[in-house]
Amino acid sequence: MLWPALQVLSYGELTSDALRSLLDVLRLETVPRTEGPGAAKSIAHRSFTDNAGSRLVLDLARTGDVGWVVTLFFDGERPSVDTVESHRVLLREAVERHGLTVIEITPAATADEVHVVPAPPQGAPESGIGVSWDLPYDDLEHLWPHVRLRKDAPREVKEVKLRELMRAPAWSAAPELLRTQAESFLRGH
Repeated sequence: MLWPALQVLSYGELTSDALRSLLDVLRLETVPRTEGPGAAKSIAHRSFTDNAGSRLVLDLARTGDVGWVVTLFFDGERPSVDTVESHRVLLREAVERHGLTVIEITPAATADEVHVVPAPPQGAPESGIGVSWDLPYDDLEHLWPHVRLRKDAPREVKEVKLRELMRAPAWSAAPELLRTQAESFLRGH
């Protein structure tokens, strides 16, 4: 079974020449991936092994007319941090060089790799949805997986995700201990 180790979500128009160039830079074959999550949207991929002998798959998929997802999948052992980080640099550079805008990189290593939903315009009516806290978390350390972060995620990434969560109407109904821990975390304690 394939599992994502790194995913770059981006958007933008690609001419057929730019798409061909992106495929060449990433050394992808124009054969869709047939296994793993999101295979139906795949347009090109390549399989290879890392230094430890684990099978990896690099895949390019479309999401809508101008959405693109480049994913590094692994089968078996999770790739090393060095492998993931070298692919982070490669994928981000390739996407940006071809005129695409990065929306989010998962897992995020820096704050600019986190997608933050824009706040509603000033004066917009608030939604009545989400005014209660239905999550079972009352401790900050247990909250990170809910916002799609590992406990060892970089602090700046955690800060961005936490600030986004705290903007939600439901935050006012979150347990007092959690709100206190969140404020303390953002103050650097």
